Amino acid sequence: MKTILIKNLYYCKRYGAVRPINEFPAKQWKRNTINDFIKHLKQTGSVARKTGSIRLKTARTAANVDAVNDLVLSQEDKPQTHRTVRQIARETHIRRSSVARTIHADLGS
Repeated sequence: MKTILIKNLYYCKRYGAVRPINEFPAKQWKRNTINDFIKHLKQTGSVARKTGSIRLKTARTAANVDAVNDLVLSQEDKPQTHRTVRQIARETHIRRSSVARTIHADLGS
């Protein structure tokens, strides 16, 4: 909603960055944020993100899930042994938090 309001104020009433802040103090907008938005609007003519600007999620790919699954399941036939999340992260070169998330979300353990 914020983007539509600022876009309309900019195009219809020719507002800059300061005037919306003064007219809508409850919104607590920052001047730099509105300036950046208006700059993006001038350059692209759109409020949409540029293609490729979103960070891709690569930690929980099928290959990484399989690698973590293999290391977790390899412990079942050996009693009194286990690998920690840190050890699995070290062996697979995946961040520890991503390994933990994979174990809980994808493997259901």
